[in-house]
Amino acid sequence: MRVVLKIKHLIILLVLIFSSEISAQTYEIKGKIIAKGDLVGIHIINKTASKFTISNDLGEFVIPAKMHDTILISGVQYVPKEIVITDIIMQTKAVNVNLDENINQLDQVVVGKILTGNLMTDIENSESKRELNFYDLGIPGYTGPQPTQTERRLYEAQSGGGLVPLNPLINWITGRTKRLKEQIEREELTIAIAEVKAKYSKLLFENESFSEIMQNEYFYFCGDDSNFMTVYNVGNQIRTLQFLKDKLVAFKLHIEKD
Repeated sequence: MRVVLKIKHLIILLVLIFSSEISAQTYEIKGKIIAKGDLVGIHIINKTASKFTISNDLGEFVIPAKMHDTILISGVQYVPKEIVITDIIMQTKAVNVNLDENINQLDQVVVGKILTGNLMTDIENSESKRELNFYDLGIPGYTGPQPTQTERRLYEAQSGGGLVPLNPLINWITGRTKRLKEQIEREELTIAIAEVKAKYSKLLFENESFSEIMQNEYFYFCGDDSNFMTVYNVGNQIRTLQFLKDKLVAFKLHIEKD
């Protein structure tokens, strides 16, 4: 009987240790957004850790989180939703999020901070606190943007030691390094298209009768232009807007031909 009690106590102790380790560690949580409509560019914000990312065209995303972190999912056309990272999510490292369409109603008065669908504004309004960095503590260190999962994989693929580093060589021969670079370019393009769409849609389509689907096709039409990323990276709003207007004219001619 005493042996059985000791075994039970040991099991309980191991479970508590395991649970505390899980709650203290940060993991990459893979998410899937389920909703009607466009799934690309939806904002996912870890309010607890002040981390953020956006979904791809399939509604998939990856965000670092630990136990009890609060994740905010925000999109222009959807009702914002918060989820708390539970023990089940930490164990599976996966979560599905159902979003409801945001139906605008007139004659409503909004008091306080709101979510606009603009990524940087939503982060400021989400009441998330900025993490302490090296400079806050008086220690020099890197405080720039965190690398994405693909960027980390590319770094690992190109890293290696020894006289002849085998890891970079094998990844170059198999084409993995090239595929990772291409994936990073696609991810950067997706982010750029989403940001340009959120910023310039109202100006571009103010006098146009384009549906949401046609607007999305237009922005992907812009992204297919090799000059799109060059203009985007310059960050000149006037130049960007002129580029988009020129592409809108070209897009209209394109759809007329079809």
